[in-house]
Amino acid sequence: MRCVSHPVRPEDMRASDAEREVVQQLLHRAHAEGSLDLTEFDQRVVATWQAKTRGELAALTADLPQVHPAPRPTPPVKAKKSGGRTALRVLTTIWASVSALNFAIWLLVSILGGEGLVHPWFLWVALPWGSVLGVVWLLVGREPGQR
Repeated sequence: MRCVSHPVRPEDMRASDAEREVVQQLLHRAHAEGSLDLTEFDQRVVATWQAKTRGELAALTADLPQVHPAPRPTPPVKAKKSGGRTALRVLTTIWASVSALNFAIWLLVSILGGEGLVHPWFLWVALPWGSVLGVVWLLVGREPGQR
């Protein structure tokens, strides 16, 4: 036995939950505008969720004035978070500048002091703050989604 396919009319196609939701919104708007009283609204909403086909859904709004469903609110666009990377770049620049200045002063004292190289005291400034900054870069400075 062969199955002969017959063209399906649009009104005979099965309705989806999304289509039922649109009809419910139309009915709600019609009720809010006064085209339906509360009893009619309630009956039609129940019928909306019991409807099987698009034709049954269309019949529920056929006698209503043209109302358009309210646009669904779009989710708010989240502000792009830099993750503090700009602040970290500024802090890194400051740290590198201070460390370079301390190194230059140490080098000048070592060269011009005549005693040879003195204790590398600039490391006491550069290393602790550099270590803290490095850890913060590892925790905060990554691109989103890399954690």
